[in-house]
Amino acid sequence: MNNNERLYKISEISYIAKVNKTKVWRYIRDNNISERSMKGNAKLYSEHTKDVIIKAFSSESVHLATETKADTSRILLEQIDILKGELERKNDQLDKMQSLLDQQQQLNLSTNRQNEKLLDTTTNNAPSQDDNPLKNDHTDVSEPTEGNYKGVENKTPKKGLFSWLRR
Repeated sequence: MNNNERLYKISEISYIAKVNKTKVWRYIRDNNISERSMKGNAKLYSEHTKDVIIKAFSSESVHLATETKADTSRILLEQIDILKGELERKNDQLDKMQSLLDQQQQLNLSTNRQNEKLLDTTTNNAPSQDDNPLKNDHTDVSEPTEGNYKGVENKTPKKGLFSWLRR
C-alpha cells in the first residue's frame, strides 16, 4: 500500500456516484469486493475500486433508464390493446342490450294493446254479478265469521294405515 494513495469510504463513493450508500454497500457485497484497509469501523477502498464502482453505477443507470423506458412503453402499448379489445366487447354488449330492450318494449306494447282489446270486449257485454264487488265483503279483514269460528275446534277423525287401532 502506497502512503500517498487516497482511500475512500462507502459514503464518499456513494456521494461521488450519486447513489444511495446502501446500493454501494450491496454492490460491494454482491461482487465480493474486499476493502483495502480499516479506519476504526469504516472500511476503506482504493482509488481503482472506487472507479470500478462508479463506472458500474453510471453504465447501469443509463442502461436501466433506456431499458425502463422501452419496457414501460411496451407495457403501455399492450395495455392499450387490451383496453381496446375490452371496449369493443362492451360496445357489442351494449348493442345487444339495446336490441333486447327494444324487443321488450315492443312486447310490452303489444301486450298492452291485447289487454285493452280484452277490456273493451268485456265492458261492451252486460255487467254480470261477479263484476260488481259485494257491499259487505270482509274477506280482507281478520274478523271471525259465524261459519268458520265458534271458539271450539272440530277434529276430524284421521284415516290411515293404523286407523283400525284408534277405534
